[in-house]
Amino acid sequence: MTGSELRQLLVEKWGFSYDVQFRKYKGRLFVQVMWKYLEQASFGATEEDYLAHLNWVISRMEAWGVVDQVTGHIAKTKEKPRIGKAVSIPVDLGDRASEWLLEDL
Repeated sequence: MTGSELRQLLVEKWGFSYDVQFRKYKGRLFVQVMWKYLEQASFGATEEDYLAHLNWVISRMEAWGVVDQVTGHIAKTKEKPRIGKAVSIPVDLGDRASEWLLEDL
């Protein structure tokens, strides 16, 4: 999967190119679909920067083997990003979770 394909998935699901971030919380990792999106005038990143970021996000998810977990959750969820509320997707990193959670995101 590429950053462009992730963007397309987000647009098909929710109609906008939402920001995607990683968050660590209480020893767990979450992929969060944030409420800000590229089409907003106040977004603060160019389309090129946004796609570069999504490509980085995808590269991490591929390294962890969680692309299907994340894309499956996006496809099934009834949640929608809204101001102050991201869609949080818990990620199961398996037996090597502690290795990945030590690295900076």
